[in-house]
Amino acid sequence: MEQRNFKPFGSISSLTLGGGGIGNVWGETSRKEAIETVNLAYESGINHFDVAPMYGRGEAEKVIGMALKNKPSEEINITTKCRLGNPKDSKVYDVLNDSLCRSLETMELEKVNLFLLHSQLIEDDFRFFKFDETREKSGTTLSCYFNAVIPAFERLKQEGKIDHWGIGLGQGKALIKAINYSKPPDAMQCAVNILNSIGAIGYVNKKNDPNKILNECQNKNIPILAIRAVQAGALTSSMDRKPHESGFDVEDFKDFEKALPFREYAKKVNENPASLAHRYALSQEKVSSVILGVKNRKELLECIKAESAGKLDKEILANLNNLFKNMK
Repeated sequence: MEQRNFKPFGSISSLTLGGGGIGNVWGETSRKEAIETVNLAYESGINHFDVAPMYGRGEAEKVIGMALKNKPSEEINITTKCRLGNPKDSKVYDVLNDSLCRSLETMELEKVNLFLLHSQLIEDDFRFFKFDETREKSGTTLSCYFNAVIPAFERLKQEGKIDHWGIGLGQGKALIKAINYSKPPDAMQCAVNILNSIGAIGYVNKKNDPNKILNECQNKNIPILAIRAVQAGALTSSMDRKPHESGFDVEDFKDFEKALPFREYAKKVNENPASLAHRYALSQEKVSSVILGVKNRKELLECIKAESAGKLDKEILANLNNLFKNMK
């Protein structure tokens, strides 16, 4: 598997195994199958695993701990996250540290290589477009981030519990300010897909423009980890799950309908839609690794096959970009 430049780790496999699939976020899977999927990823050259306590209420972290327990730690990089919310500045370190320590215990690790803020980063007076009642639990203000979160991350580095830290989700303006702050993140997760969509997790903004965040990271040389390459299944042949009863993921299913021209084009070039979507993300400038949401070995093998096919040529990239030109 291709190894790409990624400043925090030096290099990284072009594919990362994410925790959503093995944590049952993207449909059901067994723990046995999840562990076998992690093992296959490792054997196939994937050296980065991205999890979070939220993925299956700790299940993804349990699977990672069990699967990688006896494998050489120097060959593996682990990322986990914390949904901080917006506590008082004086409590920020404690919340981050408590979450991290639970994750380390679950995975039987002494440290993680990358620790991400899993909250929606927002300006102080900003209100969520949807689900604003969750803002205190799922949103972190810029003042909290600048005054307390960054110092807490740096303290965790000094204590040897993390190597690096980063961000990903949030209000577009807030993310741009964080990228351009005097202390920028060591890495960022950016949504990268042909629809320029973050679907269900885009409830903070009325209109989302992930490409703007991606471009800012590219221009400022912030190391990039790509998420949502298949936009929660919208860029695959079919959605393999039913809509959540809460209606939270309705945007993902709307995106599936919007993506019909993409599936038609994939058929025209004799490519599986999911494969084409992953190759599209892998072909974007300065993307170090694409985080996969696979839940079993079959899906993982399809992604590995797509990665081995290499980047898309300029003509196909141009054709894909023109498919949704009027939407961007």
